[in-house]
Amino acid sequence: MTTTPAPLPVSPPAHRWRAPAAACTTVVLWASAFVSIRSAGEAYSPGALALGRLLAGTLVLGAILIVRREGLPRRGAWPGIITSGVLWFGLYMVALNWGEQEVDAGTAAMLVNIGPILIALLGARMLGEGLPRRLLLGMGVSFAGAVVVGLAMSGHGGSSVLGVALCLLAAVAYAAGVVSQKPALAHGSSLQINTFGCLIGAVACLPFTGVLVSEAADAPLSATLNMVYLGVFPTALAFTTWGYALARTTAGKMGATTYAVPALVVGMAWVLLDEVPTPLGIVGGVLCLAGVAVSRSRQQTGPTRGNPTRPVEGSRHDEECQAERT
Repeated sequence: MTTTPAPLPVSPPAHRWRAPAAACTTVVLWASAFVSIRSAGEAYSPGALALGRLLAGTLVLGAILIVRREGLPRRGAWPGIITSGVLWFGLYMVALNWGEQEVDAGTAAMLVNIGPILIALLGARMLGEGLPRRLLLGMGVSFAGAVVVGLAMSGHGGSSVLGVALCLLAAVAYAAGVVSQKPALAHGSSLQINTFGCLIGAVACLPFTGVLVSEAADAPLSATLNMVYLGVFPTALAFTTWGYALARTTAGKMGATTYAVPALVVGMAWVLLDEVPTPLGIVGGVLCLAGVAVSRSRQQTGPTRGNPTRPVEGSRHDEECQAERT
């Protein structure tokens, strides 16, 4: 069933940099998560790592929510909070942690990057967002870049049918979580939506409590610190900045933005893990970034005849909706 998309919030000209800055913050922190997961995954099993990450994220988000006195979101937000909490915060994290233990990094990158395509398709079907040509073109270029990055990074581990299935499951859970979260942001702030989504994800992962306690007793300090980092930054901070940006654009465009992650992972692995990228990996990273630039660009339109001045601020959403339909 297609729903009418909620009007996008209109920011004053001086504040229009905030949503792009929030999206960039999310992408950088999510890219760093791949490095931390690789380190923490040597000492923690997938479920325990997901639970520890979500508990740390919930504590940070809950503390900020109390300090800001934002309270509970409105009733209309809860279906989206519950769905995204179970699928995105819970299932996605466990499936991705497990999948990366079963397949090499290149295969995982290619499979998980099906997610943005699914987000665009689900957003068009469930949210009535449309599929503008620039978005489709940009996603095609970025996906090609993700495949190239995957091919460049492959060969460092074995692949299994189970690992492929888990990465595909993670991509589906990610896409469904994003699309279900989008309507909830019309009924609450990003902090509210993500605090309770993270809490629900942690509750869903509580069956791994015993494993987490057991593994934490034997894990090196570096692995535990990486798990805490995952909860504080790629979860608490990055999901909040994601929600802020998502409330101000379409789910399809935000999904396409995450295609910058593989390019950043290549650079971070070079700096932090001393993994020198291959020429093929550099080409793939450039394609990923180019596709994001195309998908996020606006179609240039000339001034209206008889009214060459800039349109009034209140008509900005109407123009964006019209651009989405072209």
